[in-house]
Amino acid sequence: MLTPAIKKNDKQARLLILTVSVVVFAAVALLSKFKLQLDLGFNVHIFAAISAMLNTTVSILLIVAFIAVKNKNYELHKRLMLVAIVLSSLFLVSYISHHLLAGETKYGGAGTLRYVYYFILATHIPLAAIILPFILFTAYRSLTGEYAAHKKIARYTWPLWLYVSITGVLVYLLISPYYIPHL
Repeated sequence: MLTPAIKKNDKQARLLILTVSVVVFAAVALLSKFKLQLDLGFNVHIFAAISAMLNTTVSILLIVAFIAVKNKNYELHKRLMLVAIVLSSLFLVSYISHHLLAGETKYGGAGTLRYVYYFILATHIPLAAIILPFILFTAYRSLTGEYAAHKKIARYTWPLWLYVSITGVLVYLLISPYYIPHL
């Protein structure tokens, strides 16, 4: 196993993780209600494409990190997971930027695909809203060297994070044909 990277302080970690989680959730929820009227000189839907690329990369990293840990390559697993966290943070910035600049897009598809889209969206949104504290607590348990606790929570966090990441890309692929270009 790896040497702990940070000193254990559950009280401080719990406060920090819950604060960050609430602030991020509030920012996403509140900022989605606003649309900035700015002419940036480029199509602001590029932020949605960037978000999808980041989510795709995170999905791949999560799978490769899973394989690494199954092969007992803990150092590689740790590095991949930390990169996934950083890219997920960049995703949040891109996601918020897109919604602030482009506003809401209505899905325009019909038939079976419409039901598929709304099913994916209905599962993606609540899971995306609750996954952050799980990711942070899972990382915290690992960084403090509490590997049994890390493994226990990762059994739930990893598949949910992977699902959120993959369905985020699917939502983008399904709704992007309905984006109205902004210049």
